[in-house]
Amino acid sequence: MASNTLLLQGPVGPFFKRLAMDLEESGHTVFKINLNAGDRFFFNGENSVDYTGTIEHWPEFLKQFLEDFKITAIYLFGDERSYHRRSYEVARLLSINVFVFEEGYLRPHYITLEKDGVNGRSSIPRSPEAYKNIQEEALRQPASVPYSFAHAGWYAAVYFFMGWLGQSHFPHYIHHRPFKWYNEAVVWIRAAFRKYYYRFCERGVQQQLTTHYSKRFFLVPLQVHNDAQIKIWSSVPSAAAFIRRVISSFAKHAPTDTLLVIKHHPLDRGYSDYTRIINKLADRYGCKARVVYVHDMHLPTLLNHAKGTVLLNSTVGLSSILHGTPVKTSGHAIYNMAGLTFQGNMKEFWKTQEKVDRKLFQRFRNHLIEKNQINGNFYRKTPGLKSHSGIDYQHLLDLTQASEKASHSTAADVPVVPPHVLLDAYINSVQDGIKHSDVA
Repeated sequence: MASNTLLLQGPVGPFFKRLAMDLEESGHTVFKINLNAGDRFFFNGENSVDYTGTIEHWPEFLKQFLEDFKITAIYLFGDERSYHRRSYEVARLLSINVFVFEEGYLRPHYITLEKDGVNGRSSIPRSPEAYKNIQEEALRQPASVPYSFAHAGWYAAVYFFMGWLGQSHFPHYIHHRPFKWYNEAVVWIRAAFRKYYYRFCERGVQQQLTTHYSKRFFLVPLQVHNDAQIKIWSSVPSAAAFIRRVISSFAKHAPTDTLLVIKHHPLDRGYSDYTRIINKLADRYGCKARVVYVHDMHLPTLLNHAKGTVLLNSTVGLSSILHGTPVKTSGHAIYNMAGLTFQGNMKEFWKTQEKVDRKLFQRFRNHLIEKNQINGNFYRKTPGLKSHSGIDYQHLLDLTQASEKASHSTAADVPVVPPHVLLDAYINSVQDGIKHSDVA
């Protein structure tokens, strides 16, 4: 069903511009609000608007925009961004559907699209019983998604440069991380250097892990340092705090013939390096000979040979489960349930790892593919998928239409409060109480 659709911030690059072309061909009228010059560089022209006000007045501006243009659906990328959290609250009070994009739960061949929120805000059932009637047979094979790391890096560099260049036009914009193109350039140069430096330093380590230490090491895949899933949906305030907890527990409770292999996140290579803190903690707890810090090793190979995987709430957990390697999470993860992950504490996990219920995982995976995973990639078009956006656009339409029908069917059961009363109260509370330190 055709609608007036609003796009807010999307992935860096032209994905939202291409998606708008698909939506328009389907009969939708598409509007775009740009919050900074990087947004505007990748999406400008007819039906695009620049918001140059403060974040305090953003809800009031958005409310008026949604009403003036009779918006019925909103798409955005990243539901924890401060502008997007406020957008969701305004849209909810106006009964407007919000669809959230995120990197795929099942990578690399899928991206995620869910109504109302992803990850910690996802509506995915966390109980094994919810999946007992879902088929176990594998679904259709997705089109193979090409490697897109270089494309994502290039788009990010352009986005930050244009955002920096156009700051005077968006004087009040506050980004969710430092908005300086030269900082990003230094980061990417440093990342390239570290990639080859650690490749040289770590030569032979993977061979040792997959032979002599096969099934005798625990893998700890780190997340990027500023991941909202750490800040909001985990049990620790930072990646460093998580490392501290894991090394302490491993030293005290893990079998003495096992290793702890901590793997750096490839997208965080230029931003952070935990060598000093890992060495310091390993020294403090007397396990330095048993702690290994690695960077650019083949993750599926490591998962295949690991005795267990310990993480916060990364989607690497799903890859570990796919390989049959037991997982212990320390945060809110969509897959954290009996049969898929260890339900005891970390102290117990070092000594006892329960087998993965492969049938449950296959049913869970099929559910994800049917309900919120879309074949494709944000940064590079996928061969074989003919849409402008380079994704399985028909599946996107099916997902959004099913969500809209579900919303309409439950709306009659909800007590009605005049939207303007709730909105006015919300907008007043935002304007009275917001501080810049609140911006994530």
